[in-house]
Amino acid sequence: MTNFVLLHGAWHGGWCWARVVEILRARGHRVTTPTQTGLGERAHLLSDWITMTTFCEDLRLHLEFENLTDVVLVGHSFGGSPISYAAERAGDRISRLVYLDALIVLPGESPFSSIPSDVVALRRQQAEDTSGGLTLPAPPAAAMGISRKADAAWIERLMTAHPIRTYETKLEIVRPPGAGKPARYITCVDPVYVPLAASRERARALGWRMEELAAGHDAMVSAPEALADMLEAG
Repeated sequence: MTNFVLLHGAWHGGWCWARVVEILRARGHRVTTPTQTGLGERAHLLSDWITMTTFCEDLRLHLEFENLTDVVLVGHSFGGSPISYAAERAGDRISRLVYLDALIVLPGESPFSSIPSDVVALRRQQAEDTSGGLTLPAPPAAAMGISRKADAAWIERLMTAHPIRTYETKLEIVRPPGAGKPARYITCVDPVYVPLAASRERARALGWRMEELAAGHDAMVSAPEALADMLEAG
């Protein structure tokens, strides 16, 4: 039995892991899927005070209050930054890390400083146009690599606007991402999510094991069994 903690990315919530959770629990594993403040079922808490540190502390406190140890901690997309924070601040609870098509932010950086400038400019403009600069509007399912109509309808119904300050504020870590814990990086390649090119190079430079999954960016939705197999394989 393995303790899995699955952390979602931008615009999502713990709900997005439902299919993977069902598979892993049926195989005898313990799985939890925290939702970050202001997203998913916590969207009513949306505020301009939500920062990167809010998200990071959400995860650290989840590990603490659930009294989780020997955890396989999985971070998808934007979730890569909070799991790096947890590795440094709650490393005694974590056995290994999985960065699933994840954003890799270095100590003292913000997410916006680690993605292409044209993407940043577009997102800032979208935020201004839709919420006066408070949130990033949820993208269409196609941007998440989802092609099946039923899957697209599901995630578009549940995705919520994302607090922009989490992209603008710094990741408060001192050590390199992963903090020396065993880590692997899974790249979703069908299709490849272009904004993460620099993060993939950072993962290679950190010496992590690199793997590929034949699915789009939201692999937990489009390829849950293949993803569960990869997570379980260790």
